[in-house]
Amino acid sequence: MSTRTAVVLTLASLAGLTMFFWPLFAPPQPEANAHSADAPLLFILAMPVVLAVVLAELSSGGIDTKALAMLGVLAAVNAGLRPLGAGTAGIETVFFLLILAGRVFGPGFGFALGAISLFASALLTAGVGPWLPFQIVCSAWIGLGAGLLPRRVSGRWEIAMLAAYGVVAAYTFGFIMNMWFWPFTAGPDTQLSFDPDASVPENLHTFLIFTLASSTFGWDTGRAVTNLIAIVLTGRAVLATLRRANRRAAFEAPVTFTRSSSDRAPVDGKPARPRRPFVKEFTS
Repeated sequence: MSTRTAVVLTLASLAGLTMFFWPLFAPPQPEANAHSADAPLLFILAMPVVLAVVLAELSSGGIDTKALAMLGVLAAVNAGLRPLGAGTAGIETVFFLLILAGRVFGPGFGFALGAISLFASALLTAGVGPWLPFQIVCSAWIGLGAGLLPRRVSGRWEIAMLAAYGVVAAYTFGFIMNMWFWPFTAGPDTQLSFDPDASVPENLHTFLIFTLASSTFGWDTGRAVTNLIAIVLTGRAVLATLRRANRRAAFEAPVTFTRSSSDRAPVDGKPARPRRPFVKEFTS
């Protein structure tokens, strides 16, 4: 990953964390609705961030035109997979392919794929609402994290690592997504409510209890089990397919020039053989 891409991804992630956790530091008004006013603005700001990541990858060579086409294809496939499980006991079929693609193509690609996939799937499933910008950012983080996993792990250990990451990502997704509405909708007089007068650690403790009570053993567990099963069953085949496509699409492989073995200096006073043209060697 180039320095330019790393800087863009870091700034985008910091902006995303601000989107989620600003109510802890600047408590909203009690009568405020959960991001009903600022959600359109957040959505407008999220798309240029994804574009900036793609442009940074293009300019640094991390993504070429063939990989950009692959990004579109995988985003379309992911958008088509999501309606197969979304809304049923927390089953989410959109994340396992995102994790595997992020593993193969890298963090910048994974970040862009996660964001575009959730946006496209929201259009297909009529899931456009104030929650959409937050889903886009969380999904982008899942793809980013998959691309940052250790590269030297391979074989069955790679599948185990990706499956474990899928479980962790599922619970993390649910935990962070709860923050987009919890300070606004938990109610003012319950033990699980956001308290504007409490400290940040106190509110985070309450938020953790709220998450455990509301979504961890329901939606989040369903999402985690789906990721685990899908990666274990299809991970090896999908990784092989994506890596084969990645190799065959590497038309920007560097070209080196070497002399032919017959192009030698004179030996024992004999004249050298006629010089032959350089031989092109393509390495990938």
